[in-house]
Amino acid sequence: MLIQNVLVCDIDGQKRVDAIIQDGVIVSMGSDLRVDGDEVIDGSAMVLFPKLIDTNVQLLDASLNAKNIKKVAQEAKKGGVGHIVLTPTTTPSIDDEIILEFAQNSIKDIECVHIDVMLNTLKEDMTLSNIAIMLKKGVVAPYMSTIAKNNLAIKIAEYVKMYDVTLFCKAEDNSLINAGVMLEGDVSSSLGLAGIPELSEVLHVSRMIEIARHFGIKILFKSIASPRSVELIAKAKEEGVEVSCEVSLHHLVLCDEACEGFNTMAKLDPPLPSKKDMLQLQQQLQEGKIDTLTLLHQPNTPVNKEVAFFDAAYGMASLSEALPLYYTKLVASSLISLEELCKLTVLHPAQTIAKELQTLQEGSRNFVLFDTTQTTQVQNEKSYYHTQTLQGSIILGN
Repeated sequence: MLIQNVLVCDIDGQKRVDAIIQDGVIVSMGSDLRVDGDEVIDGSAMVLFPKLIDTNVQLLDASLNAKNIKKVAQEAKKGGVGHIVLTPTTTPSIDDEIILEFAQNSIKDIECVHIDVMLNTLKEDMTLSNIAIMLKKGVVAPYMSTIAKNNLAIKIAEYVKMYDVTLFCKAEDNSLINAGVMLEGDVSSSLGLAGIPELSEVLHVSRMIEIARHFGIKILFKSIASPRSVELIAKAKEEGVEVSCEVSLHHLVLCDEACEGFNTMAKLDPPLPSKKDMLQLQQQLQEGKIDTLTLLHQPNTPVNKEVAFFDAAYGMASLSEALPLYYTKLVASSLISLEELCKLTVLHPAQTIAKELQTLQEGSRNFVLFDTTQTTQVQNEKSYYHTQTLQGSIILGN
């Protein structure tokens, strides 16, 4: 297949080339290429884009089993995601060597998507897991919720420094998140639902920034929802603290008003921001204060979603439409450029897990061909975007 005048967008920027693709491999790139007896396609509205990386992926109903791992790999492949990192807050939790070995055995035969796992540094009884052994056995990053008390957080920081890895940190306050089901504000009041205050996140972002500063460790704050948290992280980065900020697509394009009508698909963890905060997050995205994007894939079966809002599980599915969602909501809407999307969904996530990337070149397999003129219809009842028409479609590589 010869694709003429296609836009290549990768970690080094953008360029227009002719590309010959055979059996899912880029075999030639250049100008004025010719192929005898092969399909020739006008690529002027197409993009060759690296497969995405998402380091915040949950399994169906947070249940750790081989079937769910296989399913999430298929969803990632369909959406143009080539590398995922599973969150360890599953049932059972990935917090000891036996469960890690089970997860790794379930992953090893999956070829369509590269899958890594995080380590849950805290066990259910709030004692530390065996961090040193599990890092040696191949977990890609340690994960910590800030429900951990200071003495435990400091011990975790010492391990992170010793092994020079990035700590994936979820900023939340146990005493506050347990009392609410969505953001505390006008919408929660109108629905008669208990709210989670924004301070639940902000307080612990501040605390962990100081721990990162003191120990000289790297922290990626997972799925940040508060603009104030983003500002704190951005200021700390300016001061030389090695912290970075991940925000989900949903928190950039949806607000707590999506919960009206008790729509459980909008019940997310962390909760969706107010409209004012959503717009501020968009501005911070354009200002470069957000480092990494995630689809915050947290799928649930109907038995856990089609119930009263208070009882419904958190999360929604989104991996299957990953690249069309990002393109439609962020690039086509002119929030960010395609090149910036590549940094946020490929380059920066790779850096947090110490993955080396290459530009798209002859011999590359890790890419998708994306047609910006086609559309993608979301047919996924586990998604808030179900029935929406998205701009762009993956036509090769998923």
